[in-house]
Amino acid sequence: MQRKTFAEAECPIALSLERVGEWWSMLIMRDALQGLRRFDEFSRSLEIAPNMLTRRLKSLVEAGLLERQAYSQRPLRYEYVPTPRGEDFRVVLMALVAWGNRHYVQGEESVQLVERESGRPVHRIMAEISEGRCVPLDHCTVQAGPAASAPMRLRLGTSRPAQDA
Repeated sequence: MQRKTFAEAECPIALSLERVGEWWSMLIMRDALQGLRRFDEFSRSLEIAPNMLTRRLKSLVEAGLLERQAYSQRPLRYEYVPTPRGEDFRVVLMALVAWGNRHYVQGEESVQLVERESGRPVHRIMAEISEGRCVPLDHCTVQAGPAASAPMRLRLGTSRPAQDA
């Protein structure tokens, strides 16, 4: 049975899940963004089968989240470095940390979301709007954008017409 693909989906969540929706991929990105780079480092950290790790790293490279760079010529060895797109994925992982701590951790947290400079705990993740003002994410919603199809507009409950450029 062939897995459904979201590669051509209109929804940005579906498009993103096509690239990183498999849980090994999320954990590899977590480790890469925490500084792990080499195959053996990922393997030790995740206790993942080598063939699965190879497939997941390849898919993350193809999705543009990691870049494969040679660090040794003899023998030829590679490391996997987050790209700017991969660095942007950090916010997704931070949101999962905050959400997981809020809804699934009982008692003290084993992983905390903190401000890098001060080390103070962060309890609310903010979004920045065009004027540079921060808005709590729970004050945000989604709506159909200018390129939304009629079915997407219907699904999002809006019939806002596309704006002319």
